[in-house]
Amino acid sequence: MNKNSNTYQILYAAVMVLLVGTVLAFIYMALKPKQNENIANDTRKQILSALHIASPDDSQVKDVYEKYIIQDLLVDAEGNIVDSAQNVAFNVDMKKNVKLAERQLPVMKCKIDDGSIKYVLPVYGAGLWGPIWGYIAVNDDGNTIYGANFSHEGETPGLGARITEQSFQDEFKDKHLFVDGEFKSVAVLKRGQKATNGAEQIDALTGATITSRGVSDMMADCLAPYSAFLKKMQQAEVVPVPEPAAIEEVTNDNQPE
Repeated sequence: MNKNSNTYQILYAAVMVLLVGTVLAFIYMALKPKQNENIANDTRKQILSALHIASPDDSQVKDVYEKYIIQDLLVDAEGNIVDSAQNVAFNVDMKKNVKLAERQLPVMKCKIDDGSIKYVLPVYGAGLWGPIWGYIAVNDDGNTIYGANFSHEGETPGLGARITEQSFQDEFKDKHLFVDGEFKSVAVLKRGQKATNGAEQIDALTGATITSRGVSDMMADCLAPYSAFLKKMQQAEVVPVPEPAAIEEVTNDNQPE
């Protein structure tokens, strides 16, 4: 075949594209499990940070996470536990979940070193330049925030990106999600402003009004569906956690014959 012909050049290019594409696809598939594990470990670190647990090495993060996270739960809008299978809460994709008309409500039940129980609730929203997300740890009184961790995809360094700083996240500690028995979340407002609904508040980040408002809106939007669950905690102090088999039995009893 004439190597200078158009046919040869087209065939040569097609073969090279096919070979390169095959190699890249193989590399992607080979690395994907490791990439997924790295993403999972980063999520575990964020959850542990909301519990004020020092970030462990990558080789230890899964073991440390499983030490403190004693149970995964899904609850419904009435505050009932509907699932407690292993990792059922951890595996919820919050990016997709917040777009659903009927959201899943994942909860990570945790026991820290002093023996107290905390409940970690994931939140997801929008900042100035892209998604923001986080984890809110709530005391077992169903009202007081124990800790918070926030992350972002592309907020401005030195401005909106400061939501990842511990000093900002620590402002949420000991704030209350309910005021006079009514869910209010926690507002993030410019200094001098007051929440119109009487919610407790913290100061917005200087120069990052939109990102700060995004954190405030994210918490209100994502935590409000948990209000019935949190109220049950307030009334009973301890939320009963049925075994998976018991949940299945209740579910079957509710099915029409």
